Amino acid sequence: MAFAIVAAVFVGFARTYFLAGVFHAKLPSPLVHVHAVVFSSWIIFLLVQIWLVSAGRLGWHRQLGMFGAALAFTMVVLGLLTATESFARGFSPPGSRIPPATFYAIPVFEVLTFCVLFVAGFIMRVDGAAHKRLMLIATFSLLGPPINRWPVSIIHRIPPLTSLVIVLFLSFLAFFDLWTRRRIHRATAIGGSFLIISQLLMFPIGQSHPWHLFADWVLKLWSRAV
Repeated sequence: MAFAIVAAVFVGFARTYFLAGVFHAKLPSPLVHVHAVVFSSWIIFLLVQIWLVSAGRLGWHRQLGMFGAALAFTMVVLGLLTATESFARGFSPPGSRIPPATFYAIPVFEVLTFCVLFVAGFIMRVDGAAHKRLMLIATFSLLGPPINRWPVSIIHRIPPLTSLVIVLFLSFLAFFDLWTRRRIHRATAIGGSFLIISQLLMFPIGQSHPWHLFADWVLKLWSRAV
């Protein structure tokens, strides 16, 4: 699953970031550059943590986990700031015809969903089976942006397909549970349900009048701050 996540992220950002020189990539702002480095670091961190467990280096895994907590906190802050900065630029996916204020709800929900799932996984770190599932599902919640950038035109035209791909990642985890345990693990069921509910609600909430009022208020605060 970790390698599948790496592949999904690489394919999504290959043209605009990974194969464009990384630091020399033509990104919209310095904030987006920092955001890209930090979120890419999370994917590397996930691979390293999985390798440490498989190699039996549980002590190192636990010690590095504290760095992961700091990294996750940084990701949440940067994610919200970058989403707001993109909203201030009037960004929405090309060809989607989604108003920027509506689209703004999507990255905000993704980051907050990651935050909740990460905190749950961190709290459950004494339960290895639950911990690893929640961390994996938390990472699934971040896959929207790279999937949106896959070179597949239908995904660009029909935004809900992104959520279906994320649910497909989740279904592989559920299948693994059924294959190895003959039942879906409680962490997979609860964390997965939370992720699915978040995916279902983010777009309708983004279209709502209260959200647009909130987005306008945030935009005014951002304009004053910068």
